Amino acid sequence: MSNEITAKDVNEQDKALLKDIDNALENCSKCGGCMAVCPMYKELGVEGAVARGKLSLMQGVLNGTFPISANFDKAMGLCVSCKACSANCPCDVPADELIIRGRQAVVKARGLSPIKKNVFKLLQNRHMFDFALRMAGLFGPLSFKKLPRPMAAVARFPMPGMDAKRVTAPFSATPLRSQYPETIKVDKPKMRVAFFTGCTINYAYTDVGQSVINVLKANNVEVVMPSMQHCCGTPVFTSGDVDTGKTFAKHNIETFERYDVDYIIAACGSCTEAFKIEYPHMFKDDPAMKARAEKLSKKTYEISEFLVDVLKFRTDNLGPINATVTMHDPCHMVRGIKVTRQPREVLKAIPGLKFVEMQAPDRCCGSGGSFSLAHYDISRKINDRKVADIAGTKADLVATSCGTCRMHITDGLVQNNLNAEVMHVIQLLDKSYQAGKK
Repeated sequence: MSNEITAKDVNEQDKALLKDIDNALENCSKCGGCMAVCPMYKELGVEGAVARGKLSLMQGVLNGTFPISANFDKAMGLCVSCKACSANCPCDVPADELIIRGRQAVVKARGLSPIKKNVFKLLQNRHMFDFALRMAGLFGPLSFKKLPRPMAAVARFPMPGMDAKRVTAPFSATPLRSQYPETIKVDKPKMRVAFFTGCTINYAYTDVGQSVINVLKANNVEVVMPSMQHCCGTPVFTSGDVDTGKTFAKHNIETFERYDVDYIIAACGSCTEAFKIEYPHMFKDDPAMKARAEKLSKKTYEISEFLVDVLKFRTDNLGPINATVTMHDPCHMVRGIKVTRQPREVLKAIPGLKFVEMQAPDRCCGSGGSFSLAHYDISRKINDRKVADIAGTKADLVATSCGTCRMHITDGLVQNNLNAEVMHVIQLLDKSYQAGKK
């Protein structure tokens, strides 16, 4: 009797990987409403690019029409995880979550790509990951050339997987958490918060982390940066590697549980969403871990949300910033944790600052985390639409709340010969506090 696996057996295995979401897939009416809001469909114009097409492919696997093939993998990868499809679905189908489930099925059926497998293996090793990015910061000046604007550089030599003209953020020679003691004390603290820095702020945009600390100190808040914290796991989980994603979640839950703090804050919508939403969801089948995740979730806030809704930040000692500013809403801020009012309240509290709303501020910038690395040409086309919106405001500064959005929009501005600078909302508030001292 042959031990070979037949095509029929393969289809049965593939079906089993998606069986638990059969009912959710059936709820999609195939109305095509997602086409109107999908940034991928706007650029590619093909059914496999939009949520409706992806859900149809998954249903095809369930009814035995399609296998989980290389083409299925490619279709699931053509998504920036902007959540616009789910936010605008008249049937309330969580299409973004179902697409991630499709990716999980790919990982189980076919495994990770060699590149992601090696990257995630490095990411799992906290010490090696830290060492590698420290070395990148130390030797970065040899491989990157500076551009005439802050926190932006292009590669001096060809780099695998990166377009030769692409603008990126250089790694810091000294990571943020190495620049401060673990506990940053203040006189007569109002409260004590733990700061989840995430990878981008700790290793690249340390200027954002410094501003978070400065603003919290200006409001008499004691800051703790747990030294053992690690990546939130979002890049891993959204790629379909749910088991490794759970490893990151469990590590961070155990790490932050050790500290007696009033709140946990992050300066990134994706990192905040991981703590607030993804961690409890990851452990839905593990009641004990889910309870622990939910306990941390309830005390986690994005920094502008914390400043406005919890702390009631000081405005009496703010100094003027004479500039025109517009706001880009990162996808995981506006459609993930649903925080858009608070960053605008922060900006509008700053004297001298003229705030101008751009057309479609919640339009995806095209970054999609690692998506822009694998599909730079598509992400640039999406980004050009965002840059056109920015240009229409004639703003000097673009404020946002996400490091990868900041990086990708900066690239788009440079490629389109626009001089606006991109900053985190918290940096502008920090500058206003500094101006107030003068």
